[in-house]
Amino acid sequence: MNLPEDRKTVVMVVDDAIDSIRMVNDALEAAGMTVLVALEGNQALTISQNITPDVVLMDALMPHMDGFETCRRLKENPAFTDVPIIFMTGLSDTEHVVMGLNAGGVDYVTKPINTTEMLARMDVHLTNARMTRSARSALDTAGQNLFAVDRGGNLLWSTPQVSRCLPDANHPEYERIQGKLEEWLGHRLEPGHMMPLRIMDTPRSVEYLALVDGREYLLRLKTPQNQNSAAAALRERFQLTLRESDVLLWIANGKTNREIGEILDMSPRTVNKHLEQVFRKLGVENRTAAAAGAIKLLATL
Repeated sequence: MNLPEDRKTVVMVVDDAIDSIRMVNDALEAAGMTVLVALEGNQALTISQNITPDVVLMDALMPHMDGFETCRRLKENPAFTDVPIIFMTGLSDTEHVVMGLNAGGVDYVTKPINTTEMLARMDVHLTNARMTRSARSALDTAGQNLFAVDRGGNLLWSTPQVSRCLPDANHPEYERIQGKLEEWLGHRLEPGHMMPLRIMDTPRSVEYLALVDGREYLLRLKTPQNQNSAAAALRERFQLTLRESDVLLWIANGKTNREIGEILDMSPRTVNKHLEQVFRKLGVENRTAAAAGAIKLLATL
């Protein structure tokens, strides 16, 4: 597991037992890794504000803040989404193993530590984490600003670009955005539906893509430039006026005439008149067919 100097793995070891830290530290440094040491949970949280390690070795039982709570607090930081946390514990009963995994840990090793086994387990989890980060970075490079939330609007994972746009769990904005997402996901959404959402004083929109494994709502974060490009694409493809393209875009987002009128500052009657022209130019008879045609085009952008 020796790595070149410019690719050293950074490991944060969180343990209040000096003898245990010394043994683990020696094994990690011999493997060519950089070691950060925290003697208790709060110190680990302080380190995490400035440095994101590649992996964390976490003692389960510590004074003041145990390893389970420390793990949960670390995982509230979006930067730690893909950082594997491995528990070190003298406890082998099922209850504490489950507590560690539920807190966000990926694995555990029992004390006294078998350093050969520990390094082998770290290698597996580091490889998986790097593959995941690489995939998400590739999505960012391709302009796919994706993230996933649960039914309650809680963030499960995000690509790096989205992580930089969203507030962390301790920010006052987080709860408001979470509530908006929870309410929106309560509707019967179809792929392509979008919701305007102001995030950190920046107007954006969220596009619903799919429900994965019955629990992860896959979403795409869009900027106003994305929305302008979408309207321009509709306008060019179907020879629409500016207002007609705006109406069609919001129809594709699942909005009613009344809601579109409020967004575009026009009466529902005016919206309906624009919609009649949209139907004619698209060669369709109803809003469902118009939305389907728009979503199909927008999916190619």
